[in-house]
Amino acid sequence: MILFIVLIVVVVTLIEINERRKKRKNTDRSTDRVQNTDFVSARPEGCCGEHLVCEKESLLQTNAEVVYYDDEELDVLAGVKPDEWTEAQHEAVRQVFRTLEEKDVPGWCRSLQLRGIELPEDVREEALLIVKERRATKSI
Repeated sequence: MILFIVLIVVVVTLIEINERRKKRKNTDRSTDRVQNTDFVSARPEGCCGEHLVCEKESLLQTNAEVVYYDDEELDVLAGVKPDEWTEAQHEAVRQVFRTLEEKDVPGWCRSLQLRGIELPEDVREEALLIVKERRATKSI
């Protein structure tokens, strides 16, 4: 019975993700809004490049606008440590991350930071890898 319920939850989640992808494709985001939160295009002096969002830029951008990536449901995780999350909450974050285009990852991380949401270690490491790769390709 429990397995059946879990299966239903997974199916409903997958359907919802598919609908969000369709919605995201239909509603073309303003490039300017995403570029305002995409901080990997230039590495300021003193930035070590090891963080998802440069700490120096983070201090300068305290009034940045929060941009949602069809992830409003993650707001319930604000201020809660990832090790206190349920498995369903972990999976919700992973699902949003998996649906992002690589170019949106830095902006999404910035959005989460502004909203007070910490990434779980596995997602954080993968996001950091994407950000590093993007920095490397932009500096070439």
